Amino acid sequence: MSELDDLNTLVRAATPLLVIETVDEQRVIDCFQHVIAQALHPLWRWTLTDGLERLDFNGPRDQQIAPDATATMTAIREAEQPGIYLLFDFQPCLQYAMTQRQMREIVQRERSAPHTLVLIGAKVELPQELDALATRVPLALPDVKELAGIMRGEAAAWQRQNNRPLEVDNDAARTIVRNLVGLTAQDARRIVRKLIYNDGALNANDLPELMQAKFDLLNRSGLLHYEYATASFADVAGVSHVRDWVQRRRAVFLDPNPSPALDPPKGVLLLGVQGCGKSLASKAIAGGFGVPLIRLDFGSLYNKYQGETEKNLREALSSCEVLAPCVLWIDEIEKGLAGGGDDGGVSRRVLGYLLTWMAERKAKVFVVATANAVNELPAELLRKGRFDEIFFVDLPRTEVRAAIFSMHLARRKLKVESFDLNALAEASDGFSGAEIEQAIVSALYDAGGNGAALDQPTLLNALQVTKPLSVLMHEQVAALRAWANGRCVPAD
Repeated sequence: MSELDDLNTLVRAATPLLVIETVDEQRVIDCFQHVIAQALHPLWRWTLTDGLERLDFNGPRDQQIAPDATATMTAIREAEQPGIYLLFDFQPCLQYAMTQRQMREIVQRERSAPHTLVLIGAKVELPQELDALATRVPLALPDVKELAGIMRGEAAAWQRQNNRPLEVDNDAARTIVRNLVGLTAQDARRIVRKLIYNDGALNANDLPELMQAKFDLLNRSGLLHYEYATASFADVAGVSHVRDWVQRRRAVFLDPNPSPALDPPKGVLLLGVQGCGKSLASKAIAGGFGVPLIRLDFGSLYNKYQGETEKNLREALSSCEVLAPCVLWIDEIEKGLAGGGDDGGVSRRVLGYLLTWMAERKAKVFVVATANAVNELPAELLRKGRFDEIFFVDLPRTEVRAAIFSMHLARRKLKVESFDLNALAEASDGFSGAEIEQAIVSALYDAGGNGAALDQPTLLNALQVTKPLSVLMHEQVAALRAWANGRCVPAD
C-alpha cells in the first residue's frame, strides 16, 4: 500500500504535524500500527471520550491520560521518548489560545522530544499559525486487492452464520470488486454485506443495486442525478450514425487495457432542434456502452458565494471519475456557460475548469453534452479535441417520422396496422419527435371526448391544427439548420 510508504517516510523524518482528512478512523490506526513496526515509536490515540491511551503492542495498554486538551498537550510535551499521537477530532480544542500555543511549541520542538502529532477528522481546518506548519497526507482508498479481501471476509462470515455455502458468480464477483473502487473500506464492507444478505448470493443481479448504492454515497451534495432508465438505440428513431459511431468504439471504451494506438473515446456534442430526441439519444449512448448514465444539472452548481460554484463542479466531476466507467450527460450545456459579464467571471472559470478536466481526465467518463442554441456556445468548447464528434440532430425525415408514429402508437397499445403511417408522416412535415408524440396525445383526448377510438382522420386533424416549432420559430430553426449544414455530422 503506497500510503504506508509515505507515512513511514514522514514518521522517520520526524515530521512534527500531519493532517489526515477521513471518516475511516480504523484504517488510520491500522496504517500507523504497520508504520510503528518499522519506526519503533510508541503509538498513542486521543479521543474526547477516552483521553490519551497507548495503542502499540509493547506499551502498557492501561496507561491513560484524561481527555482534557491542556493535560494532553502537557503530557505529550513532557514525554521523553518520541511518539506518534493520533488526535481524533481535536480541531475544536484548538479554538483555545492555550491549547493552540501548546501545540505550536510541541510542533516547533521547544523543549520537547521530536514527536509526530496527527490530526484526524472528516474535515480539518487549522488556525493559520498551525496550518503553515502542517503536512496534509491524503489517505489512499482501498485498492482492488484489499476490496477483494473485504468481500472474502464478509462471505466467510455469512457462511459461518448460515452454515451453508454462498452462491458466487466469479465473473460478477470480480466486477463487483472493481466497482467498489473509490469507496472507503467501511462503505465497501457495508455494501458487500447488503448484497450478500439480500439473497445469499453474489451474481450479476447485484450490479444495479451496487451502482445505485455507490452513487448515493458519492453524491451527498445532490449535484448529480442517477438515470435509472437508459434507453437502447432500438427505442430511438433517426440517430443511426450515432448508433454506429458508439458501436465502433464500445470495445475500446470498456477495455481495461486498450491499444496505445487508439485514444479512448472522450465524448460527443449533440446539437439540434428542440424536441428531436437529443435527451433520448444521450440515454441510448449510455445503453449502447452498457454503463451507468449520470446527469449533471448545471443550474444546481451555481452558488452566490465566492468560489463555491467552482468547488461544486470539482466535486461533481470527481464523483463521476469514481463512478467510471460511466456516461456523464450535461443537458443544455449552453445555459450553464453563457453567464455573460455580469456574474463576476464565474461562468468563465467554470468553463476553464471544465475544459481542463475534459482534456486531462484519465478515468473512463464519456461526456455527452446537448445544446439547442449554437450561438451561445463558447468557441473554446467547439474546437476539435474537446469532443470526438459534433452530431446535429435534425428534424426527422419522412421515413423516420413514420417510425416515430409506429413507436408511439405501439407504446399506447394501439393497432399500428390500423393507421396509414406514410400518410401521417407526410402530414407531419416539419414536426419533431416530441411534437408527433403530443399530436397523438391530443388526438387521443379528442377521440375519447367523442366516445370513440382513435382513428386516422382524428389523428390527421390533430396534426393539422398543431403548429410545430419549425413554423412558430421558423427563422431561428432555419438559421440553426443552415449553420449545422457542412459543420456537423448528421445524427441520421
